[in-house]
Amino acid sequence: MIVLGGGIIGKTAALALAQRGFKVLHLSLHSSTESAQPTGDLTQNAWQSRVYALSPSSKKLFQELHIWDALTPARIQNVQQMCIYGDSGKSADALQFSAFEGAVPQLAWIVESDLIENALRLACQFQQNLTQKIITSSKLCLNGPVPMVQTDIGDFGAKLIIAADGSNSPTRQSLNISVEEKLYAHEAIIANFACTQPTLQTAHQWFLPGGDILALLPLPDKKVSLVWSSSHAQTLLSLGLEHPKAFARKVEEQALGKVREIVGALSLINTPSSFSLKRLEAKQVISTDHPKHQTCVVLIGDAAHVMHPLAGQGLNIGLRDIADLVNTLQEKETFRAINDRVLLRRYERKRAGDVRAILELTHHLHQLFLRADTPTQWLRNQGMRLLNQQPFIKRQLIAKAMG
Repeated sequence: MIVLGGGIIGKTAALALAQRGFKVLHLSLHSSTESAQPTGDLTQNAWQSRVYALSPSSKKLFQELHIWDALTPARIQNVQQMCIYGDSGKSADALQFSAFEGAVPQLAWIVESDLIENALRLACQFQQNLTQKIITSSKLCLNGPVPMVQTDIGDFGAKLIIAADGSNSPTRQSLNISVEEKLYAHEAIIANFACTQPTLQTAHQWFLPGGDILALLPLPDKKVSLVWSSSHAQTLLSLGLEHPKAFARKVEEQALGKVREIVGALSLINTPSSFSLKRLEAKQVISTDHPKHQTCVVLIGDAAHVMHPLAGQGLNIGLRDIADLVNTLQEKETFRAINDRVLLRRYERKRAGDVRAILELTHHLHQLFLRADTPTQWLRNQGMRLLNQQPFIKRQLIAKAMG
């Protein structure tokens, strides 16, 4: 099979399938293959802005692939608690989740994107059954006896093509797979800060008046990672680039000063950046456009679905795509080929519920907190307060997020 895509999802899919004995060709675009490697030291400027909150299901997959032990322990932060605050400004209108309540060791682990990429890159280089090639262009061709990927370095055919080529997936577009897409008016600002108060292994998220969402994720050694979804993202980004101290004060002032109260004074330790936000769901994740009506393409990760980062589940959902796809292929009947439509429909059905639930949750939460009328504000904050008093429901939500 062929895996298209050089990001975390593409590398993980190629490695997982190769480790399970499948013969894999991994094709990645030149622009996405080289990622800055972590320096390995703990100086302030070494910390990368893009971090992920990995769920237990993601950790389990990386452990199975022998990736987890390759990550530097000193650069991984356990999350024991998560506090979500409404926009009333009242501490009582908060939703708190803890590992203790969920009867689990940790809720999540905060890990830098580049740290994961580097470990995957090294593992892929030494994996049998896996061939990697860097390309600058690709085109899907389904007219021949087997599906083909035409590239600038040659044409490659395989029974099955796994498309992990991002939210603007050229593979998905070439197959004319329709999507339900909504572009949010917000963008996300990401940056890291040193703080004067200990983080206590706790992640915080504030729904702010006006619809902004500000999250602070704990990092080791009194550091936090900011993800600020805002309709004024470019103004905030300019402030962070031109006046770092003023930007830090701006973050501290949010939520009526609760940010500073919880984590103390902030000092920016790297260059802020931004990315656009959207919701996307492909109408189908398997395609049978081949003349022989074989299933020839499977979409995974952002090629299949993109969600608002407020729940921190985007990468985790993509990694669960990989785990379920690998399990489906491994558990197939001996008489079925890996591109058997019946087989891959099982995968599609299995993923549908998980993906839709998280997509709907993140989208509707975002839309709910955009509404500024007083009755809606009162209802949503009262709802958070009441939900916080329901331990059984909270345990179910924790279990869902953990995969």
